[in-house]
Amino acid sequence: MTSPYAADLLQGKRILITGGGTGLGRGVARHLVEHGAEVHLWGRREHVLKEAAEEASASRPGSVHVRTVDVRDFEQVDDGMEAIWKEQGPLTGVVNNAAANFIAQTKGLTPRAFEAISGTVMNGSFHTTLAAGKRWIADGLPGSVVSTLTTWVWTGSAFVVPSAMAKAAVHAMTMSLAVEWAQYGIRLNALAPGPIPTDYAWEMLNPTDKSSVGATQVEQIPAGRAGTITELANLTMFLLSDACDYLTGQTIAMDGGQMLAGPGTFAGLTSLSDADWAEIKERSRSASAASKAQRSV
Repeated sequence: MTSPYAADLLQGKRILITGGGTGLGRGVARHLVEHGAEVHLWGRREHVLKEAAEEASASRPGSVHVRTVDVRDFEQVDDGMEAIWKEQGPLTGVVNNAAANFIAQTKGLTPRAFEAISGTVMNGSFHTTLAAGKRWIADGLPGSVVSTLTTWVWTGSAFVVPSAMAKAAVHAMTMSLAVEWAQYGIRLNALAPGPIPTDYAWEMLNPTDKSSVGATQVEQIPAGRAGTITELANLTMFLLSDACDYLTGQTIAMDGGQMLAGPGTFAGLTSLSDADWAEIKERSRSASAASKAQRSV
């Protein structure tokens, strides 16, 4: 697919993507590089980040930098941001993409499980936004923050309550800081994509045949298909570019009409039995264990 943008759209831009080693972040990174940006990828698995950097920088070797950062820890975030400022120069944009999620009955959630999701999405997005924002303000520089959300920020969603709560908080942060920081030339926007298949996320949100009645069901999308990483990247690049500095405080749904027709939530899973949920839990545990094993390599 030919890009609708000029190859130098993001020339001179330095952009951080959290959770950039896998999934949507990894896919979007390549598009940013191909349009002239210097990209920084943060995540918790160094070898995965290096693989993602090599893939994303294929067209421009040396254009992607990586650092292992747990965005739940503000000190790690602040130290990582300071290193970027000193070693490569101030960022021009941040993509809050780091996330964690799985479907589960809320009655069985542990505080640890809730914290794993909310800490990554809500705390991590705030930590990264604050660490970049305070530096932009101190240096008198403009900046752009783009957060990856879902349409659940407007509707809520059963069986993914920690994620729905955390992403709603980032939606609120986007609107709130858009007003507070507009005077500094800092813009905050967010994207709410519909289903875009990626390996690990799909395993956690659609682990069994019966769980497919949830928000990942493509048949319920009026457009008749899932979205693509290229489409997400195109909208992300628009928001990170200089195309519309007047656009701020907005969360843009990109879901093929799913929310308007559905909404696109996991409400359909109310029909599952406790036995079905036990199978889902076991499948999710297996996927999580495999991911942790990779992290330790």
